[in-house]
Amino acid sequence: MKKKSKNYLAIFMLACILVSCEKESSVPLVYGCTSETAMNYVSEANTDDGSCIYAHEIAQGTWNINPDCEEYTIPVIGTTISLNDQLPPTVDVQAGDGNILYIDINDSQIEGSIDNSGNIIVQKQTVSIGDMGFGPMDVDVEGSGVITSTTNGNMNLTYTFEIETIPLFPITESLDCSISLTK
Repeated sequence: MKKKSKNYLAIFMLACILVSCEKESSVPLVYGCTSETAMNYVSEANTDDGSCIYAHEIAQGTWNINPDCEEYTIPVIGTTISLNDQLPPTVDVQAGDGNILYIDINDSQIEGSIDNSGNIIVQKQTVSIGDMGFGPMDVDVEGSGVITSTTNGNMNLTYTFEIETIPLFPITESLDCSISLTK
């Protein structure tokens, strides 16, 4: 009698396993990126398809830049400063800890942060830019941008600087720069 009850128990367990497998397979598979920290997270996905794109990773590398910056004409001497001419054709972006990025522009390094959606914030910081007719200049730079895909993005930066056209009377000016990024 004990042998029969063991057989019934084994058959019952096997039936439960088969029935539970049937129920699981009735749920449709939805493929997509299942990582909530990825730019292309799909909340409905229940099966990761390996397509996850992380903003911090795709922001790294060499980007071609196409700047569209305001120009500034220095009073009294009439010299025009064009940031378009001062910016290089490419910038190199490297990763720091967490969500930090380091953007190398003409040997000046600008620090920024990037969130999971690709939004970049550059807090106000001072960098030196090339010779604008008076030798290198220290400028404050700040702004924001977004990496929209593995090959495209944009930045909007404001450069603030002082020019002393009359000794001891510096003039503070700001120039806005819209920069398209491509890889």
